[in-house]
Amino acid sequence: MHYDPFMLKIVGAILGILGVAFVSRALRQPHVVGYLAAGMLLGPHGLAVLTERATLSHIGEFGVLLLLFFVGMETNPRELLSRWRITFVGTAVQIGASIACMWMLGWWLHWGLSRIVLLGFVISLSSTALVLNYLRETGQIDAKIGKDALGVLLAQDLALVPMMIVIDLLGGGVDRESVALQLAGGVLVLLLVGWMVSGRSLRLPFARRVRGDRELQIFLAFGLCLGLAMLADAFELSASLGAFLAGMLVGAARETEWVADRMEPFRVVFVALFFVSVGLLVRLDFVLEHAALVAFLALAVLVGNTVINALIFRALGDPWRYSVYAGAHLAQIGEFSFVLAAAGMESSLITAFEYQLALAVISATLLLSPAWIGLVGRTQQRVLQTRTVRA
Repeated sequence: MHYDPFMLKIVGAILGILGVAFVSRALRQPHVVGYLAAGMLLGPHGLAVLTERATLSHIGEFGVLLLLFFVGMETNPRELLSRWRITFVGTAVQIGASIACMWMLGWWLHWGLSRIVLLGFVISLSSTALVLNYLRETGQIDAKIGKDALGVLLAQDLALVPMMIVIDLLGGGVDRESVALQLAGGVLVLLLVGWMVSGRSLRLPFARRVRGDRELQIFLAFGLCLGLAMLADAFELSASLGAFLAGMLVGAARETEWVADRMEPFRVVFVALFFVSVGLLVRLDFVLEHAALVAFLALAVLVGNTVINALIFRALGDPWRYSVYAGAHLAQIGEFSFVLAAAGMESSLITAFEYQLALAVISATLLLSPAWIGLVGRTQQRVLQTRTVRA
């Protein structure tokens, strides 16, 4: 009997993902940890079951778009703007603090300014996909911490555009046409958000005609999500930002019930594939060879980012306990940092070794992030219980 080799790979990958996911669930870890570990295990540097890295990466990107689309549906634009201090001021200070920390390390290691700025950018971005998925799984997406984290993550996504411009300048030049497109796109985004904040009524195109047709509803929802994501990408903004705005439009039109019902299974599958595709990037031989260095840097990033974010939340008026817990949620390095690291290597701002080290550290922080958040939360509970007993 003849089997399609690709079909065998798919079946093997599904079984492998299920096996690793069951282990992570038994260890009481979020599913994203299992997906990341499965990507590392099944990837070209592991068992080589999945070697189509580029294909899976493109498919996985849909998961991020769908995740932001769902979050946009649940977000009130007025409430989001009311948190402008945390969203914009806090994020700007956090990026500046990350560059300052990297500058101190670079001064000791005799790095140039270009490398310091690039690596400062890399460690400053948190993972939109992991944090929002974790908050959804733990039921905190509608809580204060979920709303604060969402504001910071969206501001970081917006900051990716000027970061890429700065990297191009440090690498020797910048495309004026790209800058003009990004500025025009930014103006359109502001106008769209202003229109939604004004509270004017909105009706989705063809919403009434497809209300009783489940199949067409799926295509309409996908068209809205991916259409605005593609439009944002055409203006060289973040496609994730476009998907988020599409979700906000659906929420403003009060069509969230049937859209969420039709899109939820696709979100689960594509988000899983995204984290698997991230795991595929990691070279296990490199990680094993430099395990001590990767572990040290990953721990330093988690602790450092937690402290930086906690100080910012505290400075903006939140109590210490909440500030530290919120800082832990934003401590990992995000998926868009892969893009910055790749751009830095192409511009010769970092070496191939430093690029591989960056990939390993980013992946390690993503893998350890749920455990780190849980550790910080449990430590706070123990401290509180100890103080209660003493009192």
